[in-house]
Amino acid sequence: MMTLCIASLMILWHMLPRIDALISPDNGAGRTVTPRGDLASDEKATIALFENARGSVVSISTSQLVEDVWSRNVFSVPRGTGSGIIWDDAGHVLTNFHVIQGASAATIRLADGRRFQASLVGASPDNDIALLKIGVSFRRPPPIPIGTSRDLKVGQKVFAIGNPFGLDWTLTTGIVSALDRSLPGGNGGQGVDHLIQTDAAINPGNSGGPLLDSSGRLIGMDTAIYSPSGASAGIGFAVPVDTIMTVVPRIAHGQAGGS
Repeated sequence: MMTLCIASLMILWHMLPRIDALISPDNGAGRTVTPRGDLASDEKATIALFENARGSVVSISTSQLVEDVWSRNVFSVPRGTGSGIIWDDAGHVLTNFHVIQGASAATIRLADGRRFQASLVGASPDNDIALLKIGVSFRRPPPIPIGTSRDLKVGQKVFAIGNPFGLDWTLTTGIVSALDRSLPGGNGGQGVDHLIQTDAAINPGNSGGPLLDSSGRLIGMDTAIYSPSGASAGIGFAVPVDTIMTVVPRIAHGQAGGS
C-alpha cells in the first residue's frame, strides 16, 4: 500500500506542470515585453553623434607585393587594416602613416559599402599622418566636421569611431585623460609629441579613425595604444586636430614630410 501511494505521488508530481498548463494556458508560453520610457538625453545625443559621423569614417585595407624566391613571381598579399577620415569634398582621406607604411596598395571602403583604390598624396612620418585620395564622382561621403584641440580639458567626453580587429564602424566613449603626451618612435625613430591621451577603447584597427568631442567635431586622430598585451588597457593616444590642420595642407602641396 505504501509503495502504491509513493508511486501515485510521483506520477502526480510529474503531471502537475501539465495540469497547470491546462488551467493557465499562457503559463510558460512567453513573456510580455515591458514598455520602456524614452531614451535619456545623453543616449540620444550619443546616437545622433554616431549616425552623423559614421559616413565620414572609412575602413582601410592594405596589401604588399612579395616575390616568390623560387619562381620569381610577384604576389599581392594582405598586409593590415586600419581606419580613415573623409577630409574634404575632393576625395582626400586622412589616416595614420603607420597604417599605410610599407604597403603597395590601399583599398578604402566607405560606410555605404563602396570600395575604392586609394593613391598616396603624401605623408608626415614624424607626425604619423598620411593623406590618401580616392575618386568619388557621385554620392560623395561627407567630410568630418573640424573642431579644435587647443581648448581641450582633461575630463571632457570624447568618442572614437573605427574598425578595431576588423569590427567595422565601432563606437567607444571615454574622456580626455591627459594632454601633451609624447610617444617614442619605433626602431629608434623620432617620437610623436603633443598627443591627446584618452581612456576611450582604442584597439588595433582603430588607428586613423576620428576622436570626436560631444559636438561631433574632430579633435584628434586615433594613433596608438599603450598596452603590453596589444589590446586596449584604457590608455590610448590621438594626434591633435590642430597639428593635423597644420600638417595636411603642407602634405597636399607636396612639401616633403609635411612637417
